[in-house]
Parts: sequence; C-alpha cells; structure tokens
Amino acid sequence: MFKGFIGDFKTFLQRGNVIDLAVAFVIGTAFSAIVTSLVGNIIMPPIGLLLDKVDFSNLYVILKEGSTAGPYLTLAAAKKAGAVTLNYGLFIISLISFFIIALVIFSIVRVINKLYPKPVAPASTKSCPYCYSSIPLAATRCPSCTSQLES
Repeated sequence: MFKGFIGDFKTFLQRGNVIDLAVAFVIGTAFSAIVTSLVGNIIMPPIGLLLDKVDFSNLYVILKEGSTAGPYLTLAAAKKAGAVTLNYGLFIISLISFFIIALVIFSIVRVINKLYPKPVAPASTKSCPYCYSSIPLAATRCPSCTSQLES
C-alpha cells in the first residue's frame, strides 16, 4: 500500500501543471516582493510629501492603550508598548501594491492573448452549387432553388 502511494505521488509530481504551478508561485512571490518595495520605497514617499508629509506606515488608530500610556509617535512605539492598533496606513499601502500587481498581471495576460490567433468558428453553412445561396451543412435539398444536394 505504501509503495503504491509513493508511485502515485511521484506521478502526481511529474505532471507538468504541478511544476508550472510551483514555478509560478516562486516567481509570483519574488514579483510581489519587488512591487511591495516599489510601493513602500518609491511610490508612497512622494505621495506622502504631496499630502503634507504623511507617512502611511505610521497611520493607525489606537484601539487599546498598551502598558505604557500614549501618545505614541510611531506604530513601532505603540506595538512596543503593547497597544492594540488598527493599521489603516499599512492597509492603504497593501491596496496600492495589490492594484499594481493586478495591473501588471492584466497587462501580461492581455499581451499573451494577443500572441495567440483567435479561434475560427467552424463552418455551419455551405453554398448551394446551383444557386449559390447559403444553406446548413446537413441540408439535403436547397431551400431557395429546391435542388437535390449531393451528400
């Protein structure tokens, strides 16, 4: 029984789609790290400057004070004091990262779809050899000229 399990598992791992999924996961994780860095280090600082020097990573609401009473100057200070916080600034950064990743994936899929030829619909009609009107493929007689058609 155990030998059959190992054989089935080996067959499962050797399928192309499992390997493709593993490669896609690794590339996606690396890409996500790049986009997170892009958003946190390149995009958000200028936006913060435009919005009166706002640091999005330090936007939070204190739900419960920590062992040391506030006010806390940074999110890290609030966490260190044990305060319970609602980190809406980090959520905004995550939303921007998500939209950038979604935009890039959409663009990639769109380009890939343009590389493949569009499928041609199979013919559902044929031309009558006598009057050249369009008739269904399965027709044995032309509805326009009533000619008997060869099968």
